[in-house]
Amino acid sequence: MEDEKYAKELDVAVKAVHMACSLCRGVQRGLVSRAGDAVKSKEDDSPVTVADWGVQATISWLLTEVFGSQSVSIVAEEDVQALSKSDSAGLLAAVVDAVNECLDNAPNFGLHKPDKHLTTQEVLEAIKRCNSAGGPKGRYWVLDPVDGTLGFVRGNQYAVALALIEDGEVIIGVLGCPNYPMKKEWLNYHHHYYQSTSAATDDSWEKGCLMYARRGSGKAWMQPLLHGDVNIESQYEARLIRVSSVDDPAQATFCEPVEKANSNQSFTAGLAHSVGFRKQPLRVYSMVKYAAIARGDAEVFMKFARCGYKEKIWDHAAGVVIVQEAGGVVTDAGGKPLDFSRGVYLEGLDRGIIVCCGSILHEKIIGAVYASWDSSNL
Repeated sequence: MEDEKYAKELDVAVKAVHMACSLCRGVQRGLVSRAGDAVKSKEDDSPVTVADWGVQATISWLLTEVFGSQSVSIVAEEDVQALSKSDSAGLLAAVVDAVNECLDNAPNFGLHKPDKHLTTQEVLEAIKRCNSAGGPKGRYWVLDPVDGTLGFVRGNQYAVALALIEDGEVIIGVLGCPNYPMKKEWLNYHHHYYQSTSAATDDSWEKGCLMYARRGSGKAWMQPLLHGDVNIESQYEARLIRVSSVDDPAQATFCEPVEKANSNQSFTAGLAHSVGFRKQPLRVYSMVKYAAIARGDAEVFMKFARCGYKEKIWDHAAGVVIVQEAGGVVTDAGGKPLDFSRGVYLEGLDRGIIVCCGSILHEKIIGAVYASWDSSNL
């Protein structure tokens, strides 16, 4: 019965993220060739693209279509303020076009498409509908339409992340990683961040992957990203993924964010040295770090935020449940589980976030945090 309880939600979420990734790939191809109207800056100066708003509108519309507007509550990153300004007419038109093109392909992904193209107002309403503030009670979806926007704009790693939270607990997590190849050997480990090698071309269906898990199942799954012209009814089977069994720090690979703005990398580097990590860190944009650990490409992800920065639930919810169901451990730096029940921020977070493939490495890192903290400059 437990398996059946969230079966429909998981099925729709997986299909919706496949569709969202299809939209993103199209936008990213255009961005790499011409960086122009497709990017708008938010107040915090991080770029927002047609894909951010397009994905949010698409997933909002799909969830509402399947489950009904009264039953769907969504916490998501983007709002419509910048998109509604008079100087954003071209950008808004591009978003509407991207959404309608994506929804036209819904039947290929096993979902219904609208009877007619959505109007500009309907697209804005779908984005606005994502106005939940989360909290400890009820059911709500958590969406990061393009996690790692800078990676996306630069033609690098990014993720589409969708999670379902019920009474403050993450129940379902889906992570679409359009530039993270199915095959580990297609990754070039000598770059500062993951980058697909020339072996993974745009028309290769194994260039991207999607991972998903349901709380309590003890299983996490991965499948190649579907393309718009591939009918989901003939989809290839998903395969189980598990975390790495490495427990020796000298053999372990750890991930950290590429961007230094929100992360204290000097503390992380000192901590890594004291634990005994010897390999160069993998600096990766976005929740792709969670994907790397869930399928055993890396063993540890550590993030210690700079003073004043607050972690948002949409940057972690989907990745956390996938890593946990794949056999990994996720806590704050004090060893406590992350609390998703207190609104849009991870309130009460003790110093940072530690994601590990297993308890042995996790305990060593927690011990090193306590030993190192007093001398740090955080």
